Amino acid sequence: MLEPEITENTASVPGPSSGTLKKVGIGAAVVALAVVAFGVASRISATNDLEAVAADAAVPTVTVVSPATAEGGDGLVLPGTIQAYNSAAINARTNGYVRRWLADIGDHVNAGQTLAILDAPEIDQQLAQAKADYQTALANQRLAATTSKRWQSMLAQDAVSQQEADEKAGDLAAKTALANAALASVRELNAKRGFTQLSAPFSGVVTSRSAQIGALVVSGNAASQPLFTVSDVHRMRIYVRVPQVYSSQIHAGMKASLDLPEFAGRDFEASLTRSANSVDAQSGAMLVELQADNSDGALKPGAFAHVRFAIDGVGGGLRLPGSAIMAAEDGPSVAIVGKDGTVTLRRVTIARDEGKTVLVSVGLKPGDKVIDSPPDSIRTGDRVRVAAPDGKGAKEAGGNG
Repeated sequence: MLEPEITENTASVPGPSSGTLKKVGIGAAVVALAVVAFGVASRISATNDLEAVAADAAVPTVTVVSPATAEGGDGLVLPGTIQAYNSAAINARTNGYVRRWLADIGDHVNAGQTLAILDAPEIDQQLAQAKADYQTALANQRLAATTSKRWQSMLAQDAVSQQEADEKAGDLAAKTALANAALASVRELNAKRGFTQLSAPFSGVVTSRSAQIGALVVSGNAASQPLFTVSDVHRMRIYVRVPQVYSSQIHAGMKASLDLPEFAGRDFEASLTRSANSVDAQSGAMLVELQADNSDGALKPGAFAHVRFAIDGVGGGLRLPGSAIMAAEDGPSVAIVGKDGTVTLRRVTIARDEGKTVLVSVGLKPGDKVIDSPPDSIRTGDRVRVAAPDGKGAKEAGGNG
């Protein structure tokens, strides 16, 4: 029996051609490159964003003020410091303990009046010893004088030799010198004992007291506070720094008036007595001294006063807060913010220091934007951001943000 012949179908499914595979590979490579490029671009964009944020954060935010126009006609007004005509710090000139003090702050004292008494037991003992030594030396000197006199009488009778008489005379001279030295020691210790009484050097007012009963005081200690300070306040000295621009108009004998905040409406008359005749390189001003009568005691040492000089040519100007002024080696300056947010440091001339505000005569224009309380590190060319007036944000100077 014949078995049916099984015929195998040799026809195969057609496979992809080589061109198709190449296209697929190229497409995959393109996709991979696109993914890589997108990742790199995203990272670069993120880095740029971070750098922009960091650069933006590095720009400081500042507050600016605009100069205000000041009216003139009131002369030159400058701040002054009032000091006592004479002031002396009273320190101990010997070691000891405060036994008692006899004057307190505000007391009026006369020249030579005792302010405090110290106990110095060591000096008392040394003085007693010195007195005893002096008595011993004095007794020896007297004996030597008697002996020398006797030997001179015996020499006249040829009872002793010239040599012996000279020896006795030399011994008298030596004993006399010892007695003088002992007396000098007694006087020195007496003087030190006198230092246990602290006295006022002149008439005035006690303006400070640190002496406390029982406290140890050491002479020559520069770090210690004075036990008392006495100030002569019958006349007062007033020290003022006059800007260089007005220094040529300042002269001895000119009058000025003092205005103190605690005496509103009252003017005190003062006369200019002397000036330093030198402009300080740091402040650009000349130090002058005025004196004022203080018979009623209204003026107090250390007080602040506005000093008004009747000087021609002191007119208007631009007023700024004192906090906007920068102290520089070449004189006062201000930091101006331009429209593009760039800082420019500009020298100015201060015509009048009014305490919280200053009057600038040279270096400013009405439309300038001046940084208030500028940082010490700010320099010309720096960029800043100006704080918004309402305080809700900040914007770059001259920008729209």
